Amino acid sequence: MISMGGLPRVLVVDDEEPLARLVASYFERDGFEVETTGSGREAINLTRQLDPGVIVLDLGLPGIDGVEVCRTVRTFSDCYIVMLTARVEEVDKLIGLSVGADDYVTKPFSPRELLARVRAMLRRPRSSLDPDAQTRRFGALTVDAAGREVHLHAEPVELTRTEFDVLAALAARPRMVFTRRQLIEAVWGEGWVGDEHLVDVHIGHLRRKLGDDPTTPIFIKTVRGVGYRMGSGE
Repeated sequence: MISMGGLPRVLVVDDEEPLARLVASYFERDGFEVETTGSGREAINLTRQLDPGVIVLDLGLPGIDGVEVCRTVRTFSDCYIVMLTARVEEVDKLIGLSVGADDYVTKPFSPRELLARVRAMLRRPRSSLDPDAQTRRFGALTVDAAGREVHLHAEPVELTRTEFDVLAALAARPRMVFTRRQLIEAVWGEGWVGDEHLVDVHIGHLRRKLGDDPTTPIFIKTVRGVGYRMGSGE
């Protein structure tokens, strides 16, 4: 996963070869080791072989599209995935994120901005909570921030890095109601720029994995007009 320069490898997957080369050149100039491909099937194979830390993944690939690539990669890798889409409909963005993408960027985009977004993701703190607050319990749900593990009824719950970070942020301050902006700053960083409804997508995915009925949630509560907070689990 880590290149010779100490940075995670980046896999750029886009069938527009000039765009893929342009994106790759920005990452390479910043010290990343980069591989490119325009094939979804090859992207899956390269991910298995190279274990990249970040995948920049076009949604509209021919053959196996970005959604299917993302879904497959998520069965064996927790690397960061940034989805690229030329479609403006919100549903396409949500579909991509619902299978495990961490972020999305709409074409046309600035490669410099994309690089900054990836850099922000890689700077996320992994163990910034107080030692006494590392493990939290909410009924049958246990969130272990230090071990980056989640258990429900003593069974492990598989989460992506971003899903875990969102849940850990909520769990660390269970009495606090987080606005979307506050969760963005806690998880994606203060410099993140984009659609804050990204938070809603990850909350929805977390609820599905935790079996939390969105109409009467017990783990992640919606505070209407404000945001989200942890529930008691009961």
